[in-house]
Amino acid sequence: MTENKELRIKGLHCADCVRKIDKSMSTLPGIHSMELSFTTGKMEVEYDPDMISLNEIQSKVRNLGYGILEEEMEAEKIFSLHNREFVFSLVSGIALFSGLFVAFLTPDSVIVEFYRSILLSELFYSVGMVFGGYHVAVRAVKALFSKTFVIDSLMIIGALGAVFIDAFAEGAAILFLFSMAELLEDYSVERSRRSLSELVDLKPKVAWVRKGARFVEVPAEEVKIGDIVRVRSGERISVDGTVIKGFSSVDQAPITGESMPVSIGEGDVVFAGTINQEGRLEVETTKEVKDSTLARIVELVESAEDQKAPTERFIDRFAKYYTPAVVGLAVSVAVIPTVVFQQSFDVWFYKALLLLLISCPCALALSTPISMVSGITSGARNGVLFKGGVHLEKLAKIDTFAFDKTGTLTEGRPVVTDVVPFNGYSRKDVLSIASSLECLSEHPLGKAIVQTAEDEGAATECVEDFTAMAGKGVRGRIGEESCLVGSRSIFGPGALLGKEEVFSRLEDEAKTIVVVGKENEVAGVIGISDKIRDDSKNMIDSLHKMGINRTVMITGDNKRTARAVASKIGVDEYYPELLPEEKVSIIEEIRGGNGGVAMVGDGVNDAPALAAADLGVAMGVAGSDTALEVADIALMEDDISKVPYLLSLGKRTMGVVKQNIILSIGIKLMFAILVFPGLVTLWMAVAIGDMGVSLGVILNALRISRST
Repeated sequence: MTENKELRIKGLHCADCVRKIDKSMSTLPGIHSMELSFTTGKMEVEYDPDMISLNEIQSKVRNLGYGILEEEMEAEKIFSLHNREFVFSLVSGIALFSGLFVAFLTPDSVIVEFYRSILLSELFYSVGMVFGGYHVAVRAVKALFSKTFVIDSLMIIGALGAVFIDAFAEGAAILFLFSMAELLEDYSVERSRRSLSELVDLKPKVAWVRKGARFVEVPAEEVKIGDIVRVRSGERISVDGTVIKGFSSVDQAPITGESMPVSIGEGDVVFAGTINQEGRLEVETTKEVKDSTLARIVELVESAEDQKAPTERFIDRFAKYYTPAVVGLAVSVAVIPTVVFQQSFDVWFYKALLLLLISCPCALALSTPISMVSGITSGARNGVLFKGGVHLEKLAKIDTFAFDKTGTLTEGRPVVTDVVPFNGYSRKDVLSIASSLECLSEHPLGKAIVQTAEDEGAATECVEDFTAMAGKGVRGRIGEESCLVGSRSIFGPGALLGKEEVFSRLEDEAKTIVVVGKENEVAGVIGISDKIRDDSKNMIDSLHKMGINRTVMITGDNKRTARAVASKIGVDEYYPELLPEEKVSIIEEIRGGNGGVAMVGDGVNDAPALAAADLGVAMGVAGSDTALEVADIALMEDDISKVPYLLSLGKRTMGVVKQNIILSIGIKLMFAILVFPGLVTLWMAVAIGDMGVSLGVILNALRISRST
């Protein structure tokens, strides 16, 4: 028997911290599996309670220098007098500046000796080091006993080295700046995690469920499928379900990213986490809270933030070699000039300390994951779900977008516009044959035909020997006659003679043609129109302006209809009359250039093509678990205008990643060079070369969520 426990870890500053904990925890007996996420600050551990207790696991984490939080840490409480680390840093700063005041602003005659060896200023510096270095030293010692080396260890070595060469002021400055910078980093990282916690906070806590003749408040987790839930005006809807009573406007922004409220009435679907703005609703629950669309969104976002993009994996590998290389250089700088060339030990030891302090890889390790977190959670708030940072990175390299036509570039709600009878058949005869066969089909065009037949009172006959022919149409026997409904390809060429003018007219009007008839006789033609989305043309224009080299439309529709739609919306190429497997071949054919191809479709129907593309984007997947699983990127709302936004988000995120990498490597390299002419001091190495760069990387990454 095993147990699972989720712990909140305090003090995770970068991916390097995660590696150290993971390495140490893996040696413990009884640990079956452990997943620690830097982006969420959570550790999920599966363990055997007969071999190891939860207290032992928590003690191991604490012994590594990290804390265990009972509840999520609020960023604002970090700089509170209730936080002992902040108080100690504050005292350290006061002592440091008091020492500087005494040393530089007080006449020499006022300086007094303390036991004839320590100046008053140095006493203040010592107090500053004790308070500034207390928590740093505790973490360093714990890490040492756990056989790990952390940035805190570097800072303690730097401070002790400064004392060794009588640079008390710089030693105090190192520990004060580092302790304060750690707090600032904690604050910034928690702020970056807040975007995800805000999604989690949308999860409903309670629900009002009908029990007999009245509604009773119960925990949301206890609501079962089929329960009737009441939602008053202004309340957050607690379940996924169907409205059975009432009318209202619902703010669906948490799910779809759409800022405008949606009118909701009986029979409409609503989602947990959305807000009922007006009237009272009664909702029949269709999913338990743990399976709701909002719960799936949170789960996917958390999972996405833990998946490393190729750039992040490369940086992790680079950081493993970077720090040992710089530490090795620091040791060489301290030893070689003094031993081989008889140079001043103090001078070269000081330079070696500087190199040690700027060798920490935190800024570099933070450069990618914080940016990815910011981009992924920004997308989630706008109704765009990424399955992982790798897909966000791929977006920046895409040079071709392919689109399904029906339901993607068009509204996907076809309506019958023309019924043209031939060979003595009437309009009702044509609709009757077509609806009799199509009522057994699930095709959207068939549903439009059945609806029109019902509206016009055309009879629906009993069909036997029904057969669906993929990509062509349907066949069945009505009475003694075999009937066909579908594309022209299921009829012999002789049956279509003399009908070319009708076909040409309908196709020029971008209408889909459904031919109705018997084995060798055409009874008539039905013209069906699927309205082009209002935003389709603007979306294609935007993609071209953003540098997309090629836009392609793929469809099973006929060539003339495809050409008419392609011309109206401005795509570069179109491929008509494709079977589902042929769409996959086209995706593979158009893949090219130095980038890749993204396929945009409406979910399950386009699954093969979405899977074949370098990047699959499914539209309108809110409430559909299957569609959520199909694509790499999911647009919760059925809104084609989101495509330029997600492309912009991908490009902007990777732009920030590159900025952060250049910033972190560039500044550290510059400081390493400036060490040798003596232009860098210890406090500068800490304040700018180490923690300053880390904070800059975090703040730069947070711009993504604020500006997209």
